[in-house]
Amino acid sequence: MPGTLTRPELTASDRCDRCGAAAKVRAVLPSGGELLFCGHHARAHEAKLKELSVDMQAGESA
Repeated sequence: MPGTLTRPELTASDRCDRCGAAAKVRAVLPSGGELLFCGHHARAHEAKLKELSVDMQAGESA
């Protein structure tokens, strides 16, 4: 049985792709790519990301 690929937990060095603040959410795109967002930008883009069937993964402290 093949192993499951998992993404590492977000750390303090992970930064929001929009503003550079600490990343709290990883958005995994259907294509396999990912975007990192702070809490503010995750909420601001949440509706569109859900529309695109993006897998939203909250970090430990989110």
